[in-house]
Amino acid sequence: MASAAREQWSSRTGFVLAAVGSAVGLGNMWRFSYLAAENGGAAFVIFYVGVTLVVGLPVLLAELVVGRGAQQSPIRALQHFGGPRWKLLGGVFVAAGFLILSYYGVIAGWTVRYGLIVLTEGFGAHAADRFGEIATGWDAFGFHVLFMAVTIGIVAGGVKRGIERTAMLLMPALFVIVAGLAVYATTLHGASAGYAYYLSADVSKLLHWSVLKDAAGQAFFSLSLGMGAMLTFASYLGRDQHLPNESLIIVGADVAIAFLAGLVVFPLIFALGLEARVEASTVGALFITLPQAFAEMGGVGRVVGFAFFAALVVGALTSAISLLEVVVASAIDGLGWSRRRAALVSGTAITLLGTPSAWSTDVLGVVDQIANNLFLLGGGLALSVFVGWFMRDPVAEARAGAHGVPWFFLWRWLLRFAVPIFLIFVLWFAVPETWHAIRGLFAS
Repeated sequence: MASAAREQWSSRTGFVLAAVGSAVGLGNMWRFSYLAAENGGAAFVIFYVGVTLVVGLPVLLAELVVGRGAQQSPIRALQHFGGPRWKLLGGVFVAAGFLILSYYGVIAGWTVRYGLIVLTEGFGAHAADRFGEIATGWDAFGFHVLFMAVTIGIVAGGVKRGIERTAMLLMPALFVIVAGLAVYATTLHGASAGYAYYLSADVSKLLHWSVLKDAAGQAFFSLSLGMGAMLTFASYLGRDQHLPNESLIIVGADVAIAFLAGLVVFPLIFALGLEARVEASTVGALFITLPQAFAEMGGVGRVVGFAFFAALVVGALTSAISLLEVVVASAIDGLGWSRRRAALVSGTAITLLGTPSAWSTDVLGVVDQIANNLFLLGGGLALSVFVGWFMRDPVAEARAGAHGVPWFFLWRWLLRFAVPIFLIFVLWFAVPETWHAIRGLFAS
């Protein structure tokens, strides 16, 4: 049983904003846009929304149910409902959070660096050429360390004073910034070409398995699924919370921000004739293309560029907090450490693990594939099987605080059949692709 001293959210709003902050991050503002560019615009958006609703939402609710019911972090929560043999799945969640944050902190460091550049000096004529200097080496490592230090400090402050207070301040600001940028993008001459590219589906892409795989990976990455973040946040909830409603709010906010980000990115790029760079997108393409766009916009580009990278930093920080909290909560529950000690030791170890990614974007790209294609999708598959088939009466646990919800039967059916079948299909293609990437890295 959970200790009576376990921290709790001070309000429903605090939990929702923190959970939305976990979901809304670089996955929405950066990753979503470049995946949409690589996968046929609206073809990817269609799959992403469909996968999020049919697969992501059921798994999200499953994580919330397990976390709130056990009042424990992932390892102990899975043991609470499934016995010792399911502790391994909780360990996979913790490992996923550990691994993802190690390279996520590097990318977040890029956003901090770019924000400072646009604020202090602006992007020059050769803005695109600076990506190599910023993305790797001591610059990348230094800002990775800086970003992780801020994340560690917030998590060390606790659930209410650290995580919840930060979410209450930053998440409304993020929504305002992104919405303002989307409105500004409508005023750009030539923006219609960007909207056309983003909102028109390349039908040929709809039948390609890689689009489906990327959509599934994006849904899980963006919603923080398969890494125990939502499970851990739910462990600080009371049993009167309406988990189905919270799930729908989180999913709705996540999809809305991702969609709005596309309404910012593509009009900016197409209005300035830089679409060829996007079509050749890689891990860092938008960090190359957008600075070039801001540079060509002149003085207003500095204002817009700072707002955009400020939104990236905010999204990155709120997501990083949730990733670190998974590891910290597990150390507190499993090892009996104080929160400060757990945050410092875990955060330092994660920072050091991210060092190779700070020196090589090739390493970063492979680690990203391992995390998304194996840990997140595999963890989501295992959790859906556990809640669907092995957890004793998860519907009764979900009904606490949520009486009268008509779709619990559908939720259980999706977890038992539709979600596992879909994820097995995606993993069938994703695993060989990931293995090929790993071999390629060591062969180079």
